[in-house]
Amino acid sequence: MIDGFGRRVEYLRVSVTDKCNLRCVYCMPEEGTAWLRRDEILSYEEIATVVRVMARMGLRRVRLTGGEPLVRKDLDRLAAMIAAVGGIDDISLSTNAVLLAPIAERLRRAGVDRMNISLDSLRPERADVIARRPGTLRRVMEGLDAALAVGFAPIKVNVVLMRGWNDDELADFAELSRDRPLHVRFIEVMPTESNVRLSADGFVSCDEALARLSDLDELKPVVGPPGNGPATYYRLPGALGTVGAITPMSHNYCGSCNRMRLTADGQLRPCLFGAIQTPLRDALRSGRPLVPLIEETLRIKPERHHLVHGSTVGSGGLVALSQTGG
Repeated sequence: MIDGFGRRVEYLRVSVTDKCNLRCVYCMPEEGTAWLRRDEILSYEEIATVVRVMARMGLRRVRLTGGEPLVRKDLDRLAAMIAAVGGIDDISLSTNAVLLAPIAERLRRAGVDRMNISLDSLRPERADVIARRPGTLRRVMEGLDAALAVGFAPIKVNVVLMRGWNDDELADFAELSRDRPLHVRFIEVMPTESNVRLSADGFVSCDEALARLSDLDELKPVVGPPGNGPATYYRLPGALGTVGAITPMSHNYCGSCNRMRLTADGQLRPCLFGAIQTPLRDALRSGRPLVPLIEETLRIKPERHHLVHGSTVGSGGLVALSQTGG
């Protein structure tokens, strides 16, 4: 699959639900959003059909996401269906890990190879404030420990940096990579309709974060772990893992974009932001061919996002990152 700018698209992020059990301050409003009805959401069989069609066109990697994907029951069943598709050689999961511990082994056996875990503070009270839910840190750490125990690799820990919220924990997060094979990635906060003030006042560039870490200890540039993303990676002396930076605002990396997104209600989106999307659900349910719709989405995939720091410009009216799979 080649888009209009010559980029090879081989990676699909599949949102299995728009619901989430947390209300992280940078992601969605405290009251949540208007959830999709059950009949609006793609079934596992419909998702697998899209993956099969796209695999014949060149899709190779699939990430399961949400909302919080583990809110949806029996996610391991979908993972096994995707693992059985010829041509798919990598299945990953993005999760807040709150519900992970009991299902980690089932997901691993079903074919999920690796995992991204969201973790925005290592201080219990602060984690609760950011997630707007009590007991968050304990449950996330239980999920992280379970992921390590059953052999997911690599495990990437995603930290959305926010000034005055968690930027004083930079060193603590980096230390997570010393003794365990964890890849801690700092992510710049991106503006949506519901977090525009936070994204302006709380913005911390990854350049600043890395400079502050370098003042504490040497950071050596390294080749990062396997994955589909645009992070740059560094290693502390003697560390088993790495520290990474993802810079959607300060250093645009859209030129190497290799992905599309399938929303929970069957919209194929060529970009996280903006308003461009192609409805696949009705075609799926009426038996119409998907290939022309996928090809059209490739054709209209934009060259880059047009987000503006401290503004909703370019967000496409997105209220919550969970609406399109993050």
